[in-house]
Amino acid sequence: MDTTLKDNVKIDFLSNVALFSSLTEEELNQITSRVAIQEFSKNDTIFSEEDANNYMYIILVGAVKVVRHTEDGRELILSIHGKDDIFGEVALIDNKATPASVVATEDSLLAIVSRKDFYPLLYSQPKVLDKLLQILCARFRESWRRILILNFKSAPERIKMLFLSLSSEKGTRTDKGVLLDLKLTHQDIADMSSLSRETVTRVLNKWLKRGEITLLKNKSILLSDKFLKDDFAGFRPR
Repeated sequence: MDTTLKDNVKIDFLSNVALFSSLTEEELNQITSRVAIQEFSKNDTIFSEEDANNYMYIILVGAVKVVRHTEDGRELILSIHGKDDIFGEVALIDNKATPASVVATEDSLLAIVSRKDFYPLLYSQPKVLDKLLQILCARFRESWRRILILNFKSAPERIKMLFLSLSSEKGTRTDKGVLLDLKLTHQDIADMSSLSRETVTRVLNKWLKRGEITLLKNKSILLSDKFLKDDFAGFRPR
């Protein structure tokens, strides 16, 4: 593949990413030299906790999980990122080590901006800077929601709050409810809500029998209107 074709492919990918969606074709052409594209296989560690991360990553295809490990070896999932999401940018802003590891949960294609190109890219493209600030604000709000989830002692309340929180980020309204289009295992849900996998399975089975949720073949979850009607203030899906 020659350089021109590579740049054309890169522009096609970047034009469909939220961070760069407001840029014109000419502006996209100006940033291609500052953006690399790399493939990662499922279960690849993109960077580890306390690494000196030197890159911002943008997910073009695939998904990753952000995790920390407790002293007793348990894995806590702090977040799951999918297409269009970015990560690693905070370490470039504050020059500190990353507080968590990031692992690919499926084969993924990522756009990568190095530390040396990060600020030149932002300063040369104010629209990208504006979009990044919006993304960071949304992420801070989501962090507050996740902290609130852990304040609930009841397992059903924790899991419901988690689903509603994820729905505000990744939910899609359908005629049957809200589709939570993430591939979540019971263990993933347990790791995100600080519960045991057995507890999660018990709660989900109860909701399944009541018809409040539906587990689809691709592991995505459909939240029924019945499930959503008693939700909590501030967690209504878009």
